Amino acid sequence: MNDKNKTGFTVIEVMMALVILAMLTTAVAFAFDASIKNYQANQGIYQAVNTARAALLRITNDLRTAQAVTLIADEPNTQVSLLTSGGGDITYRFDVGTLYLVKDSDNDGDFESYALCKNVVAMTFNGTDKYVTMVITVTDGAGKVQTLAAAALVRRNL
Repeated sequence: MNDKNKTGFTVIEVMMALVILAMLTTAVAFAFDASIKNYQANQGIYQAVNTARAALLRITNDLRTAQAVTLIADEPNTQVSLLTSGGGDITYRFDVGTLYLVKDSDNDGDFESYALCKNVVAMTFNGTDKYVTMVITVTDGAGKVQTLAAAALVRRNL
């Protein structure tokens, strides 16, 4: 054959290119699958921690502006009650996996209870009427546990 007529790829070259492409595609698919599994595994704890952070932020804001704070003397300290700047009564109470907000919003003696944070393993309140420290431990339901802590200085009692 003449050299002018030898153009294109041989069957061996095409097969080698396909094998290399298949190996690269497989590697990318495994990496993508691993990242999806990692995301799904961490999504639950991310949501639990974000909910716990929001609950701690709400509690610290209420404590900082409270007129009076009372730690309920039980062991461990799982409740804190406070008198808000508007005169309302609020109690934050941990009970069997949930942190509750119990409040009398219109000061008529009818208390309403709200689940503030679920998947709570433990919650403690410590301190005095001038400051309160809080430690909350949450789980994602799959066994991953995270502990968060916060402190609040009661400004009205300074």
